[in-house]
Amino acid sequence: MPMAQRPPSSCSARPRSPGTAVWFLPAAALLLVVLLRWPPMGSYPPVPPRGSGSVPARRAELYSKMARDLDERGAAFLRGGETSQSLTLTDLFDTGDDGAVVPRLKAADPPVRANVLHLDPEFATVISKAVKEVFLPYFDQVIWFQNTSMYHFSMFHASHHLEPIVATDDEIEAEVEATERVTKTVCPLKVVLDRVVLTSTGVLLGLWQVESGTDPAEIRSRLREALPRAPQKQLYDPVLLHTSFARILGHPKLPEEQSAPSFDHVKFFHGLVARVNEKIHGFQATVSELWYVEEYDVLALALNGKMKVRRLHLGCNHQGNENS
Repeated sequence: MPMAQRPPSSCSARPRSPGTAVWFLPAAALLLVVLLRWPPMGSYPPVPPRGSGSVPARRAELYSKMARDLDERGAAFLRGGETSQSLTLTDLFDTGDDGAVVPRLKAADPPVRANVLHLDPEFATVISKAVKEVFLPYFDQVIWFQNTSMYHFSMFHASHHLEPIVATDDEIEAEVEATERVTKTVCPLKVVLDRVVLTSTGVLLGLWQVESGTDPAEIRSRLREALPRAPQKQLYDPVLLHTSFARILGHPKLPEEQSAPSFDHVKFFHGLVARVNEKIHGFQATVSELWYVEEYDVLALALNGKMKVRRLHLGCNHQGNENS
């Protein structure tokens, strides 16, 4: 079976651009959140059968819970502390001659093997523009914006950092072929942005609902059947459909009168998120590709690292015409 060709730039570190730069934080800077693990890993209830109507309801319930995270836990990213992988900013970034921070890419051993739905830059650019218009005036030196060519929805891992599954080249090619067979049964998705939320760990997320196409819960189920060696515990709830837009790494730049210790940061952040939602709530996009990605560097998709990408088109044959 033919395999999707790797893009020319897919196996090399992407250069930093001004639009996606992270700027240097002082020595007392807060620790970088390097991997969003929301909701916590564990055993999830079975995904209801297609047509039951309960998948969108579960998704809405999950999103409401995620939206409450900042209120319940506060802006933890402003208080410092360890990240989920105990990595600090200096673990992940170096400072360039111009003061800009560039990723300190580290080899992933073994490489992470991830299946992600890709959001075309046609749509990602619109979202990124809205996010930057709101957040850049306050966080121009302490924010990381996701590369618009790498916007994605994490679906399923054949191997991840918590449960590495070593594979030979032949086994990897067999995984790609099995994944491609799945994509031929999956219909392109029409998705709508339900809401934007900021987590207590400083990650700005887009949370999406599905209007048509094969539901992500069903896609994950099919990938589970196709990739039996994959970790039993995956990183995300089966109904979650999310995209990372940006990560806040430090305190906002505020007028002096708003810098008092009594300043309500949570209220301030809610105001910024509300402004982003006013701009892009209800934004619609079409998703027509699934990528099988080998991340040779730690967090390559997030940090523009070294990776190998197989682009697989969603074929929508007769098995994929059912909506979940």
